[in-house]
Amino acid sequence: MFINFKIPSKLERNKAYTWLASWFGSGFINPAPGTWGSLAALPFGIIIYMIGGGVFLALAAIIVTIIGLWAADRFDKAMDGHDSKMIVIDEVVGQWLALIPAALNPYLIFIAFIAFRFFDILKPWPISFFDREVKGAAGVMGDDIVAGLFAGIVVVLVKILLL
Repeated sequence: MFINFKIPSKLERNKAYTWLASWFGSGFINPAPGTWGSLAALPFGIIIYMIGGGVFLALAAIIVTIIGLWAADRFDKAMDGHDSKMIVIDEVVGQWLALIPAALNPYLIFIAFIAFRFFDILKPWPISFFDREVKGAAGVMGDDIVAGLFAGIVVVLVKILLL
């Protein structure tokens, strides 16, 4: 299996939405662009947490959600589709939400990553509702926000039960 990086010709390389929606190009890595986007979110999330703690990371997630709504909408319009797998700014927000209770603990950061990927890939209800029923950029962002909240709950439970 080879890792490959390709930007579709439909996208304008000089537009901010291209790079924000793909989280600086991580969404163009195949296979598994969502996993690459989640991995690319980790260093940013950890640094933001180091600077201002969980509250600062939560505020950053809100700001990136707003940016993500705009960028995902523009990206999907450029690609003539809905919820392109190359859009990974939603994974960034979900991953950051899962990181908040991890509090810079390397073990819990790993749990946050695995739990978020689990919920994002399997999409149990109500995550599946946002994925299938909510249209447009709100649906693109919404399922990952809920997956991030679920993963955050897993991190809290691990923290309580095992640490």
